[in-house]
Amino acid sequence: MITDPAFYFVAIPAIILVGISKGGFGSGVGILATPMVALAVPMTQAAAILLPILCLMDVIGLIAYRGRWMRDHIVLLLCGGIVGVALGTLAFSYIDDAMLRIGIGAFAISFVVHRLASPAQAEATPHSAAKGLIWSAASGFTSTLIHAGGPPLNVYLLPRKLDKAVFVGTTVVFFAVINAVKLLPYTWLGLFDPANLKTSAVLAPLAPVGILLGVWMMRRIPQEAFYRICYAILLVVGAKLLWDGFSGLK
Repeated sequence: MITDPAFYFVAIPAIILVGISKGGFGSGVGILATPMVALAVPMTQAAAILLPILCLMDVIGLIAYRGRWMRDHIVLLLCGGIVGVALGTLAFSYIDDAMLRIGIGAFAISFVVHRLASPAQAEATPHSAAKGLIWSAASGFTSTLIHAGGPPLNVYLLPRKLDKAVFVGTTVVFFAVINAVKLLPYTWLGLFDPANLKTSAVLAPLAPVGILLGVWMMRRIPQEAFYRICYAILLVVGAKLLWDGFSGLK
């Protein structure tokens, strides 16, 4: 088990943050958790320690948002997401982490800028099977590598203008399945060694704290303000990923 106090100094707030995000804001700001934990340990170890905790959060989230998710296209999104997990597993040992961060960050920022620069959209964007498959696959891919599946999925979900509880509930269901599927490749890649699993167990009690705090916040924020916050979070996350990516270039 990790005993370095510096690790827990970054890991504890990271887990609280990802819980708030998953419980109330559709997993957006939770993308910062892996980079935060990676300040103290290697990126792959940070991802391995966080995954069991994310799975525990998913169980709590499924209970909190039971029955409140987009039912009509969730199977399509999950199919795309699982394909993305498979592609991410194949790329795990080859892809450059810094370039991945730059790509995701640049895309997240450009998406928000495009949405803000466009005329106000009164109507929700209709469902597109092609877009749903593409963005859910991208979400599964980036989620497998650094638990960064929020921005690609939000590109598809945010323009749909779902009820805020349905929006969050849909992300909860999607990532509950995707994170459960990711357990297989993480085991196959040998990331779940005893030290990582013991550290995950020590941090696991923080999972319900973050999730329930996120649910509490979501229920008290008006719908329009909720979506403005989601876009702001996506912008900040994109900037952070760009910074980390360029800082990590060799």
